[in-house]
Amino acid sequence: MNKWLSFVVASACLTHVTMAQTLLQSPEVHPDKTITFRLEAAKASSVSVLGEWNLNKPQPLTKDDKGIWSITIGPVPANIYIYVFNVDGVTITDPINPLVKLRARTSASMVQVPGGQPWEFRDVPHGRVEVTWHQSNVLDGAARQVFVYTPPGYDKDRSTRYPVLYLLHGSNDLAAGWTMAGNANFILDNFQADKKAVPMIVVMPWGHALPFGARPAEGQPGNNEKFEQYLVKEVMPMMESKYRVASGRKNRAVVGLSMGGSQALQIGMRHLDQFSAIGVFGAGMSNSDFESRYKSFAAEAKGAKKLDLMWIGVGTQDAVAPRAKELSETLRSHGIDAKFHETEGGHTYPVWRKLLVETAPLLFR
Repeated sequence: MNKWLSFVVASACLTHVTMAQTLLQSPEVHPDKTITFRLEAAKASSVSVLGEWNLNKPQPLTKDDKGIWSITIGPVPANIYIYVFNVDGVTITDPINPLVKLRARTSASMVQVPGGQPWEFRDVPHGRVEVTWHQSNVLDGAARQVFVYTPPGYDKDRSTRYPVLYLLHGSNDLAAGWTMAGNANFILDNFQADKKAVPMIVVMPWGHALPFGARPAEGQPGNNEKFEQYLVKEVMPMMESKYRVASGRKNRAVVGLSMGGSQALQIGMRHLDQFSAIGVFGAGMSNSDFESRYKSFAAEAKGAKKLDLMWIGVGTQDAVAPRAKELSETLRSHGIDAKFHETEGGHTYPVWRKLLVETAPLLFR
């Protein structure tokens, strides 16, 4: 076979593979809210899918005579779900799904099951999400990203100043997490169109002040302590100089999920002179830990710097649910009116999305 013929044959084979991949659809969301996943892996011996709809429990796919693996799951509630494939012990994203959830380490795929939920795109006025890059002096010159949402109409009326929500992500996530997977911008767009929430600026910094997975040297501050310094000393002044942020603690809230929930509690309780609302999603604390860390701050919260909102939410199947409930009870025992809310689900974005929907209308009222 001459070189030209070899090239033609190779090109034909490549075209065939490309066409096969092009014709394959995964995921396919059906009208009854079931989802079909497909993967071309003729040489694989086992394939499973792990997704947030069932707390990431593996579900095996079946292979047909063409080497296509598939499974139909559900029906599942209308939401957005993160998932991955496991192929012979190797975790991969869905190779033909463009909706990718990036993380600090590894990535995953996403699928949306529509159903008129507050986090879905609607034809309403939309705010803008900007990315601010800067070199952090607090974090030894590290390059940092901060995602900032400004509400619809922000650029039209230059005299209006807005309250600001500092919205924090969880461990192994990115500054983009709350917009990439949480759809926080769509939630606020929809709520503001329906007059359900106060127009606000939302600041979403990267919460890994130390490299993901790194342990601090003995005697050095941990990730949450470094992040607290970074947020208070650097991010907040930067945002207030760049954006039309309303002044005063009544116009500042801090809310976070998982690791970000712990950070929100720590930052809010230690800086009651700067924040009047705290939201903790998917995180908690025992009474003894709270007493050792925050007793003096809790006493301060009863006085002149009383919190306008302390809101704790968790999934009923989340392993941290008992500690979240204990935290709410501890706060109430210190005279802090802590709202506690449980919703069906685990330690996943479908829960955190719903918790933001519950919390956003309560801010800055």
